[in-house]
Amino acid sequence: MSEALAEPVVRVRRGWMAWLFCANLGLWLAVYAPIQVLLPQQAELLNKANKELVFGIVTGFGGLVSLLVVPLIGFLSDRTTSRFGRRHPWTLAGAVVGAVGLAVLANAPSVVVMTIGWCLVQAGIGGMLAALTSAVPDRVPVEQRAQVGGLIGISQMLGTVLGAVVVTLLVSGLQAGYLACAVIVLAGAIFFVLRTPDTQLVVKPVRPTFWISPKQHPDFAWAWGGHLMINLGNAFGTLYLLYFLGDVVHHESPEDGLLVLMALYGVALAAGAVLFGARSDRSGRRKPYVYGAAAVMALAALILVIWPTWTAVLIASPLLGVGFGTYWAVAIALLTQVLPAASDRAKDLGVLNVANALPQVIAPLLTALILANLGGYRGLFAVSALATTLAAVLMSRVRSVV
Repeated sequence: MSEALAEPVVRVRRGWMAWLFCANLGLWLAVYAPIQVLLPQQAELLNKANKELVFGIVTGFGGLVSLLVVPLIGFLSDRTTSRFGRRHPWTLAGAVVGAVGLAVLANAPSVVVMTIGWCLVQAGIGGMLAALTSAVPDRVPVEQRAQVGGLIGISQMLGTVLGAVVVTLLVSGLQAGYLACAVIVLAGAIFFVLRTPDTQLVVKPVRPTFWISPKQHPDFAWAWGGHLMINLGNAFGTLYLLYFLGDVVHHESPEDGLLVLMALYGVALAAGAVLFGARSDRSGRRKPYVYGAAAVMALAALILVIWPTWTAVLIASPLLGVGFGTYWAVAIALLTQVLPAASDRAKDLGVLNVANALPQVIAPLLTALILANLGGYRGLFAVSALATTLAAVLMSRVRSVV
């Protein structure tokens, strides 16, 4: 078997994990700083009366692009025979396209240009995500994957927190914020590509299809559904948080409030990812940690249903963080253990990552309906709790992973 397709057995070193962490940190910062702060502000500047609709349209189209790009780039990287490796060229190319999109957003004079810019960001970041995610099953043995997954979860959290810090405290204005994100995502990708090895594929595998039969691979199908619901629940709980702080909580400075919440969320997420990721690797068990994470996330959402105040948000934020951190650490391990074939790791992970992107497409549309017809933000957080609970039910159907 080709080295590129072999199951990894040698534990990865801290240096490799550190560079993977940095690349993912830049990736998530370039996604969440715009989503949490820059895009809502830009939507309000361009059309204050319809800011929620504009934000929903922009993020919806961007999510649709990501939905298509992630499995496609995964498919192409599985078949890339470049002398530079099969993953690194796509990591770097994705970062470049994402940076171009951020530059377009920095100078967007209209909603149309804003939408184009965000679609470019999602296309580039989606390609980078496909390549970086596949590095885990490519290089990390099963017994170390929750530890690495925990670091990826921390990078996502830290990207969210640092993104908010960068665009609210360290730089001034939308343009500077977008350009700072572009520089950071490029730097993370360049250092990862230059400082880590990438195996070369000698012969292209033959399996030219994106379809993965649920009948032949039921565990993959159940895991995909559970991953979709946990991300949908998280999207319902966080996507409109800035507006929730301003319109419902009536925080005197929603941006500053969001920064406080992201800090609490981040510390809790890191603790959950490190503590429970390590425990999962030691025990070899995944699903009990998924169930616990889903329960804690659902509890965080229900607190805001019952008590939509600033104090309640301060309680719910770290609960959501520890739940999502635990989930991400263990989910990376669980999801890579249900992949159908080594020859299609990136493509199959790309299909799984559709479950990350699809909520960005449907959550804004569903959120508008929920806010209008199901009791406003109370109804939204109730649906978030329901989706998260359903995720645990679907994951329970996975039979090949304990």
